[in-house]
Amino acid sequence: MPSLPLPDAPAPEAFPEIEFDRYERPAAPRWLRYALHLLLFLVTLATTTIAGAEWMTDKFFFTLYSIDDPRMTFRASGWLTQAEILRGLWFSLPFLGVLTIHEFGHYFTARYYRVRATLPYYIPFFTGAFNTIGTFGAVIRIKDRIFSRKEFFDIGLAGPLAGFLVAVPVLIYGFTHLPPGPRLPIEALYPPEQLANTLTLSRPLLYQLLEYWFADPARLPHPLELTHYPVLLAGSLALFFTALNLLPIGQLDGGHILYGLLGFRRFNRLSVVFFVGFIFYAGLGLFTLHSSREAWLYGGIPYALYLFLVFRRVVPTVRRTLLLALSVVAAQLALTLAVPGIFGNPGWLVFGLLLGRFMGIFHPPAPDERPLSAGRKVVGWLMLAIFVLCFSPSPFG
Repeated sequence: MPSLPLPDAPAPEAFPEIEFDRYERPAAPRWLRYALHLLLFLVTLATTTIAGAEWMTDKFFFTLYSIDDPRMTFRASGWLTQAEILRGLWFSLPFLGVLTIHEFGHYFTARYYRVRATLPYYIPFFTGAFNTIGTFGAVIRIKDRIFSRKEFFDIGLAGPLAGFLVAVPVLIYGFTHLPPGPRLPIEALYPPEQLANTLTLSRPLLYQLLEYWFADPARLPHPLELTHYPVLLAGSLALFFTALNLLPIGQLDGGHILYGLLGFRRFNRLSVVFFVGFIFYAGLGLFTLHSSREAWLYGGIPYALYLFLVFRRVVPTVRRTLLLALSVVAAQLALTLAVPGIFGNPGWLVFGLLLGRFMGIFHPPAPDERPLSAGRKVVGWLMLAIFVLCFSPSPFG
C-alpha cells in the first residue's frame, strides 16, 4: 500500500503568538518539589501528634463555646501541655514510621527497576473537634509505565512487606512495655454511658497471637481502653492499613501481588468476584424483609443507586449492572432470612465506592506476561497469608 505524502511543515514564524509553555511546562525546580514533600510530612507529623494526644487524654484541641451568646464558636482550648504532646508523639512516630517505610518500600523498588516515581505525598487530616488519626495516609505517584508482571509484583509487594516488618516489632514493644500493675476493671474507669459510645478496635488474628506470646495477661488493656495506649494503637492501626492495602482487588498492593501470581485474565475475573463479595458483606443486614416501609423508602433507594454506581464499571452494560445489583440485594435478603441478626459492616461501603468508581477493580496487562519465578510465588502467597492474619471484617466498633 503506498504511503500518503506528508504536508509541508509550517514555518515557525507562521504562529508567533502561540504560548508553547501551555503544552510543555518546565518541571518545577527540584528544591521546590522536595520542600513540598517535607512540608506535607511535617504538617502530617503535627496533625498525627495532636490526634494522638486527643486519643490519650479524651480531650479535643477545639472546644465549642456559647457563653451568653446564641452563636456557637470554636476556640482553641489550650489544653496541650508538654507531657501530653509527648504522649501524642508516642503514637505519631511509630505510626508514621510504618507508613513511611511502606511508601519508601514502593519507591526504592521502583527506582531499582528504573521506573520513575515521586517521593511520598503525605495527606494530613485533622479537625480538632472529633477524633481522627491525623492523616489519610501517604501515596507515591508512578510516572513511567511498568512493563512486566515481575515489576508489578515486586513494586506492589515491597510496600506492605516493609511496613509489616516494622509494624510487628512496634506491637511487640507495646506488649512488652505495658504499664506495671494489674489493670482495673473497665467499669471502674468509665461510666456506663461513656462505655456505650467508646470506639473499639478489633483484634485481628496476628494481634491476638502477639498478645498471647508477649503480653502479661494481668496487665493487658481492655479493648475499650486501647486508644489510651499509644504504641499499641499505632501498631494495631498499622496492621489495619497493611490489610487494607493487601486487599486482592484492582490496583491495590494486594491486586498487584495477585495479578503477578495469576496473570491478567485470571486475576481480573477473580477481582470481580472479590469486589462483589466485598460489597455484599458491606451492605449485609442493612435491609431485611422485616424492615419498615420508611426504611425501604428513605434508605433503599439511595442504596440501590449506590449499587448501580459501584457495579456500573464491573459489567459492560446497564442491563447487566441492574441484574447484578438486584442479585446482590436478593442474596442479602435471603441470608438475613436464613440467619436472623447477621450484619456486615456498612463502613466498607465508602471504600467500595472509591474502588468501584475511582481506583478501579481491574488490573492493566503488562507487555511482558511471563510467569513469576518459584521464589516470588512463595513470597506472594505468604503475603496473602499475612493479609488474612491482619484483616478484620469489622475493624472498628
